[in-house]
Amino acid sequence: MNQSTMRTNIQIVTTRLGVYKCIYHAFVSYVQKQRRNNHKDFQHCLFACFLSQNEPKKISEALEDESWVDAMQEELLQFKIQKVWILVDLPFGKKAIGTKWVYRNKKDERGVVVRNKARLVAQGHRQEEGIDYDEVFAPVARIEAIRIFLAFASYMGFIVYQMDVKSAFLYGKIDEEVYVSQPPGFLDPKYPQKVYKVVKALYGLHQAPRAWYATLSTFLLKNGYRRGTIDKTLFIKKDKHDIILVQVYVDDIIFGSTKKSWCDEFEALMKSRFQMSSMGELTFFLGLQVKQKEDGIFISQDKYVAEILKKFDFANVKTASTPIETQNPLVKDEEASGVDVHLYRSMIGSLMYLTASRPDITFAVCACSRFQVTPKSSHLSIVKRIFRYLKGKPKLGLWYPRVSSFDLESYLDSDYAGANLDRKSTTDGCQFLGRRLSSWQCKK
Repeated sequence: MNQSTMRTNIQIVTTRLGVYKCIYHAFVSYVQKQRRNNHKDFQHCLFACFLSQNEPKKISEALEDESWVDAMQEELLQFKIQKVWILVDLPFGKKAIGTKWVYRNKKDERGVVVRNKARLVAQGHRQEEGIDYDEVFAPVARIEAIRIFLAFASYMGFIVYQMDVKSAFLYGKIDEEVYVSQPPGFLDPKYPQKVYKVVKALYGLHQAPRAWYATLSTFLLKNGYRRGTIDKTLFIKKDKHDIILVQVYVDDIIFGSTKKSWCDEFEALMKSRFQMSSMGELTFFLGLQVKQKEDGIFISQDKYVAEILKKFDFANVKTASTPIETQNPLVKDEEASGVDVHLYRSMIGSLMYLTASRPDITFAVCACSRFQVTPKSSHLSIVKRIFRYLKGKPKLGLWYPRVSSFDLESYLDSDYAGANLDRKSTTDGCQFLGRRLSSWQCKK
């Protein structure tokens, strides 16, 4: 894409954003005149008017929708601002990695579409180790670390905020010589045979997460933050009286401090270096719904429970009082009829994601997941029982009270050769910080 074409695209995006803002303010004015204060209905209507509700599967579908064309142009605008690549002739002996568009509707905790996001990614599976990349490891925050973060926030009584880095990987520099093809649907008409030499860490490249983490961590360390000794995605800054904690999960950042001005300073610091989206108080993170109250923090996944109940057609079933029967342990059951393997594995995968906030189903899911190779009808009936249990108790979650100590307490229990098949023991454990359940395990 030459400079004149890119400049035209930028002008189109700018013009459309201006039109949207005018319509937005006119709509807000109308709502205020009508004295309608239902902000949720207002947001539903506003997002439905200006954002596409469907995710295209192909580039041809996206090019027919103005909302997705705007999203793709905005992505390419970020590439130009960050100076991600250079248009060059492909050197002899080199190969260009393909690129593709990925379309996702970004939703809030209520399931409302708040953004159409078009992401241009490199087809990293075509990279060859030792030629296109070397070391790729990058630390990622564990879900237990997020719960401990929220437990500490409830104990200290401070509010947790959230920020999102726009096109985070584009800030990381790569050392290897990598070439990618021009984006589908956006070929430069004057130089259709040329390719892009990648300077920054494009999404999809194997080394992209590591390059981004190196950029972010170096920036925070230079500005007085200390990296966690065990958790390398946690950054800390403190003095004698106050402390600020910053937890990083790729491009999503949550932070909180005993001193509100420190949060404002951190937000300003990040915006001075990166393009950030401030999302206010933390309400939704990694699939967890977070409700921050004066007397504590409540973590749940009831929206996700509703989604999987609808997905597997359990919205109108008889409920169960427990997730699994204690008197009838699971066995191979060779005589029972087989079931759809893909359906069984999909149901187990959905339930495993739910164990991030539901320790009450952990043992049952652990037991059922051992039969994913050749599941039988008897195993599927137990999985269905877990879903019926969720139907009866969809809104259970974790409560982290403010008024409680922060002492670590751990409980462990193990049966003796309880598994019928191999006579192995199952060990269960849970860890509390005061009265805040922060982690749990169920292992054979």
